Amino acid sequence: MIENKNETVLAKQTVNRIEEIAGTYSGYRRAHAKGETYEAEFSPSGAAASFTTAEHLQNTNVKANVRFSNASPNPSTPDRLSIIKGMSVQFHLPSGEIANLVGVTIPIFVTKSPQTFFELLNTVNSFKEGKPHFRDMVKLFASYPESRAAIQIIRKLENTKSYATAAYYTMHAFYLVNKEGNRVPVKFEWIPEAGIETLAVKEMVGLPKDYLENEIQNRLENEQVKFRLEIVLGEPGDLTDDPTREWPKDRKRIDAGVLSINRIATEVSDDIVFDPTVVPKGIECSDDEILLFRKHAYTVSHERRSKGE
Repeated sequence: MIENKNETVLAKQTVNRIEEIAGTYSGYRRAHAKGETYEAEFSPSGAAASFTTAEHLQNTNVKANVRFSNASPNPSTPDRLSIIKGMSVQFHLPSGEIANLVGVTIPIFVTKSPQTFFELLNTVNSFKEGKPHFRDMVKLFASYPESRAAIQIIRKLENTKSYATAAYYTMHAFYLVNKEGNRVPVKFEWIPEAGIETLAVKEMVGLPKDYLENEIQNRLENEQVKFRLEIVLGEPGDLTDDPTREWPKDRKRIDAGVLSINRIATEVSDDIVFDPTVVPKGIECSDDEILLFRKHAYTVSHERRSKGE
């Protein structure tokens, strides 16, 4: 109980700091404020069924809601200025339960502990502008060497041409659990069927602030947007508690199925909480402190926006 209380206090402090840096926008998420939710259907391949009892990874199609977003806490931030994009999926399982899978366009996180993340927010102010300035990078690397890899990825990241042409990574490790109780560490990736396409700086000139929402809406008028769910299998020695480090590229993968996005979810409230720790039977959260902390931060954010704060 004391641990949970401490985590709640730190979550409030962290959300407060995000608001101090980026401002407070009544009724919006404290991160990934600008986004749109879509109706979708997931068709599992069945290839993961021997690894897990999770309902949506067996042989039955399930409905889903998908929210694409840019990472900024400011809902007015133009898409081109928020370099990291998000794709959150909520599966509606046959049992009536839900399962969430939250991904972003970088494979790792900037810290491995909630306390360090809070301290980092007190160091770097220019994150609100999409990419940290060089002077902030120097200060950051000196104080938080674990953040080096993620910041370097962000600095090199190019804007995606479409929400439909980016790969999205869960960053955190989970466990698949089968009917015998065997557990295997995994990470999840959404791979676009349309391929990966980015925009050069000169191609960004003159784009409307909402170019990504406009593009995917036009795309959906002519075709479904599809992603393959790839499950990366961890091996002994692969860290499950450190989201700042990638697993080796040669890890085996399971092609777990295809997500087909159909249309804007006009009857779905944007009040959905895509808490990444909400997983079904057959999937377990790892001992990643950042993953487990996100539940508390999401709760604080949801409470504030549901009150119109």
